[in-house]
Amino acid sequence: MGRPVTVWTREQVAARILEGENLVIYRGKLIRIPNSWLTAHPGGSLAILHFVGRDATDEIEAYHYEDTLKSISKYAVGTVEIGEEGWTPLVPPVMVGWVRKVSSDGKLGWHNEAAAIHKTDHTQSAPASQILLVEKTDAVSEKEQAPSLSTISPPPTPLSPKVQARHSAAYKELHARIVDAGLYETPFVTGYGPDFLRYILFATLSAIAYRYNWLTASAFFLGLFWHQLGFFVHDLGHTGVTHNWLWDRLIAILVADYCGGLSIGWWVDVTKMSYPRDPDIQHLPFFACSPAFLDSLYSSYYKHVFPFDAFSRIVIPIQHKIFYVIMSLARFNLYRLSYTFLWKLRNDKRRIRGGRWTWRLEVIGICVFWWWFGHVLMGCGTWKNALWFLLVSNVTASPLHIVLSHYSRSTEDLGLVESFVHRQLRTTTDVICPESVGWIHGGLHLQVTHHLFPRLPRHNLKKASFLVKEFAKEQGLEYAEFGFVEGNAEVRGALRSVAEQVKIIGMVAEGEIREVMEQRKI
Repeated sequence: MGRPVTVWTREQVAARILEGENLVIYRGKLIRIPNSWLTAHPGGSLAILHFVGRDATDEIEAYHYEDTLKSISKYAVGTVEIGEEGWTPLVPPVMVGWVRKVSSDGKLGWHNEAAAIHKTDHTQSAPASQILLVEKTDAVSEKEQAPSLSTISPPPTPLSPKVQARHSAAYKELHARIVDAGLYETPFVTGYGPDFLRYILFATLSAIAYRYNWLTASAFFLGLFWHQLGFFVHDLGHTGVTHNWLWDRLIAILVADYCGGLSIGWWVDVTKMSYPRDPDIQHLPFFACSPAFLDSLYSSYYKHVFPFDAFSRIVIPIQHKIFYVIMSLARFNLYRLSYTFLWKLRNDKRRIRGGRWTWRLEVIGICVFWWWFGHVLMGCGTWKNALWFLLVSNVTASPLHIVLSHYSRSTEDLGLVESFVHRQLRTTTDVICPESVGWIHGGLHLQVTHHLFPRLPRHNLKKASFLVKEFAKEQGLEYAEFGFVEGNAEVRGALRSVAEQVKIIGMVAEGEIREVMEQRKI
């Protein structure tokens, strides 16, 4: 390989990536990510692999604290030239279906797990810059044994690289203002003080109601207890409470796994992804928030195709009508995803930061949860009462505003040139609500600011949002926000739009079949 050069050209970076190296740009430095760290990264390997060949400065600084940022420079192998239009990105191999795997002969090599499709025409809902993955075909496997330079060359983008570079530079200044304002300091007394009183109140009311056999009331307050704890776990997952990974993770395991029966490890893993591979919007066969999902997309997170099959063709046309029914049962799906995640990691020692102890603690926590919650259900008297308690408690805990902040916004991929700040403002919205009921949303109705600064304590999001709105105005960017009722209408409208397209596709297909039948008669 030779000694690393001082200044790397884009061609040299591309060549090394094609040879299997994980190279990421951070503040003009070329960072080589060793495989040992790739597998141990607490945010998952995919969070890194999706930025190979790209400038990840803004994303890295948004998700990491100062100590981690200082250690990153140790992995620098040189620098790259970044002009006023920023670094010209390369497509990460994983985004076009290529991953590194150990083959049958024991050697590490390229493996094609999915086929990339590019739109030749440009529309608002399907821009030419968008890269989507579909099921791999035998023809693709025989044609290419490894990615090439053309494979990792990005498609055209409708955005101006110069403008996006300007947005990125302004975002860095905004981030410095957030830090200087002390908004990363956790307000334990004024913020979490009222929250903990609320947790204790709901748990106490649930226990008292259960003692007097008021099962519906008990289940309702237990659901509120879980619902509010979910926001606390969210903060801990972002290391936004103590700002120490070890302490935040220990507390998160105690709260999420032991008290709520859900895996914090799964939640952290899934939240580090981004569209078009964002697991948060991959809900076929029940929901399709974009026409792109009608192409049976391959998920690089779940490692399988979400087929737009016969069942999807029945459900998606009515998705806007059954939206609330499905969402009310969403917590049961979280159980499934959590336990599937832990099961897959049972033999993977390297994937979990800190060693196997976090995995063991989570598994023990899940067992403890079902032990105490199982006793609660058995104490309901009859199986009908137990089933009712199970449904009420879990349905009460299900409603969250986060779907409103995502489903109604753009899900298109405008290309790798798009800056972190532009993408977050374009794809996210706030839910406006009075201060007096902000606790119902856990403070996370301010999703725009949260997405820009995910480590920020949520009790400081309101103050930070004023700075973000000022920033958006200066940069000519939209800061979207709407009321709770309006937001629900926006989400249902977006789902209805996709549903209508499915109906149209069905009508066209039916018409073509009828035409063929008529021709055969002739």
